[in-house]
Amino acid sequence: MKPYFAFQWHITDECDQRCKHCYIFARDGRKPPSSMSWERMLDVLSNCQEMCDVFTRQPYFYITGGDPILHPDFWRLLETLGAKRIPFTVMGNPFHLSDEACARMKACGCEKYQLSLDGTRETHDWFRQPGSFDCTLEKIAVIKRAGIRSVVMATVSGRNVREVPDLIDMVVERGADVFAFARYCQVNGEKDTGMTAGEYRRLLDICYQKFQAYESAGVNTYFSKKDHLWTLYEYERGTFSVPQGAEDGVVYGGCNCGNSHLTILPNGDLYACRRFESKAGNAFEDRIAQVWMGERMEAYRDYSRFAKCGTCVLLRFCRGCPAVAYGVTGDYYGADPHCWKNIKET
Repeated sequence: MKPYFAFQWHITDECDQRCKHCYIFARDGRKPPSSMSWERMLDVLSNCQEMCDVFTRQPYFYITGGDPILHPDFWRLLETLGAKRIPFTVMGNPFHLSDEACARMKACGCEKYQLSLDGTRETHDWFRQPGSFDCTLEKIAVIKRAGIRSVVMATVSGRNVREVPDLIDMVVERGADVFAFARYCQVNGEKDTGMTAGEYRRLLDICYQKFQAYESAGVNTYFSKKDHLWTLYEYERGTFSVPQGAEDGVVYGGCNCGNSHLTILPNGDLYACRRFESKAGNAFEDRIAQVWMGERMEAYRDYSRFAKCGTCVLLRFCRGCPAVAYGVTGDYYGADPHCWKNIKET
């Protein structure tokens, strides 16, 4: 089987929420939402397939927005992906999910549906809108009844860092198939993340203990350690070690920016990572295969430029979150503000 290449495809900005931590409307909440036309969508799909043919990869799409189900050609796109046997996940809101809608997604080949849960009821609804918390929890069962894997994703910040352990209990109780969290990336110029590196490490420690306890109890929820600082945490615990025979210059894991992932926006812009300003080309104007090997993308693979990670033994396995570093320092290669490791030059 060919290795996957992931495209996070934002087909529309249309959304029935205006989340306080959303990067789409962060700088201008009054901007009109944009959507990709059906003709453009077909061109982009062909462009992505051609790119994967060049590099012998299998395309995998994360269809998102905004809320992608609001796009008038959402079902048309899913049916096209299904006919081409291209695997995909949908990332959206819970509001328009029903047994009928989820069954239709499953028939098109949808493997997972990702929901967001950003705190307990009061906090989550403050981020998003009243009623969003209860609706999100309710729709986990709807997704599962259709045979689609339910994914719950949390965005961690100083506002909700102490609530994440409670979220774990909630999603396990509801039978979510996957739970993961990533950190909030500053989008409005603020520099204070609201939590220290020590506080974040304590969160990982609490979550690790919970994950272990639930896994020992045989729960079916898979706990995805999405944040790459999990690698550092497990390295210190002794549950991860640098493999013997690991080759210099080979990237084995960590941040996917520049390695196996591209983001496509409704206007066709190609981003190395959606979580910070990283435009590398435009899918309407450029061959994605050429963009992937172009100078702008190559810059994200220049690991010698990482201020802190460059001298760390885990450089090829971790690299923290450069997008968080960018949000705080304005520098993609800057030190991850939540990395607690004391790097010593050798």
